[in-house]
Formats: sequence, C-alpha cells, structure tokens
Amino acid sequence: MATISSSRTQVRRLESQLAELLSEYSSFATSHAIAASEDEVRIGRDIEQVIEKTADSLESFERLLDSTPNATATQTGQLQRHRETLAEHRSQYKKINAGIKQERDRANLLSSVRSDIEGHRNRSATPQAEEEYMLHERGRVDNSNNMTDTLLAQAYATREELLTQRASLANIQRRLFNTASSIPGINTVISKINTRKKRDSLILAVIITLGILFILFLR
Repeated sequence: MATISSSRTQVRRLESQLAELLSEYSSFATSHAIAASEDEVRIGRDIEQVIEKTADSLESFERLLDSTPNATATQTGQLQRHRETLAEHRSQYKKINAGIKQERDRANLLSSVRSDIEGHRNRSATPQAEEEYMLHERGRVDNSNNMTDTLLAQAYATREELLTQRASLANIQRRLFNTASSIPGINTVISKINTRKKRDSLILAVIITLGILFILFLR
C-alpha cells in the first residue's frame, strides 16, 4: 500500500524527469529545422506522458492526505508546491512549443524566399525564359489597359445618363410651372389653403393651452 512518503517520492522523481525532458526539448527551438525530427516528436510525446503521470500521482497524493487523520499542514503545503511545479512545467512546455513553431515558420519562409529567388535566376538564365517573362508582363499591362478603358466607358455612360435625367427633371419642372401659370386663380387657391392650415393650427394650439390651464386650475 502506498504511503504519503512513497507517493511524494514518486512525484519528485517525475518532476526531475520532466525538468530534464523540457531542457532537452528546448534545444529544438534553435535548430532552424523546417520539419520536426524524430527526436523532437519523441521527446514531446514523452513530456506529455510524464505530465499526465505527474498529475495522476498528485491526485493519489491528495487522496492519501484526505484519508490520513494525522496529516500535517506541512504535507498539505508540499502537495500545493508540487501542484505549482506541475503548472510551471506545463506553462514552460507551451512556451517551448510556441518558440519552436515560430522558428519553424521563419525557416519555412526563408526557404520559400530562397526557392523563389533561385527559380527566378534559373528562369532568367535562358533567352526563352526572358522572352516568356516579357510576354507575361506585356499581358499584364494589356489587361490593366483594358480594365481602365472599361472603367472609363462606364464612367462616361453614367455621366450621360445623369445629364439626361437632369434634362428630364428640368423639363418636368418647366411644364409644372407653365401649367400652374395657365390655370386662373390656382396660386390664390394654394395661398388660401395654406392660410386655412395656419389658422387651424393656431386654433388647435389655443384649445390645448386652455385645456392645460384648466387642468392646472382644478389641481
């Protein structure tokens, strides 16, 4: 049957093993490798297994403390420190993984740039490749010119349409003015309608004011 002492000894052994693995794993962050090596994959897998074993051992350690009537505060404090150590190791593992990924992305980017430069040099080494490059650039220029011509044609068409609409609106406005001028007394009728609206609004305002004053007086 496991005891508190043996359980803690196992936890400390796993902590030491995990620290060594993390130290070895951190070297891959500066390897400049484009792909993960077999050693990197193996050590990463070992780290994850040891982390899981340590977590299980801490749970067993905690159960032993809970089932021991005379467990001391020192033993409880030791359990807490082991938990903090495991949390630090997990955080360190995540940081190392992030550093490896960042370095690998940078190495892949540099490799891609070098490949593009080398490919361009190889293509430029022959007259045929240079001719193909010039034809490609000429095609790009022609496409740009065609797109510009299309945009200009659309702009001119829109301008003509706006001018046509403006002329139509001016014609409608002129017809309305002529119609209003040709009907006798229409301006007088419109003026009377506006005057009646103003009068009705004034009467309504007076009624509302009197109603408010009446309510205030009753209160």
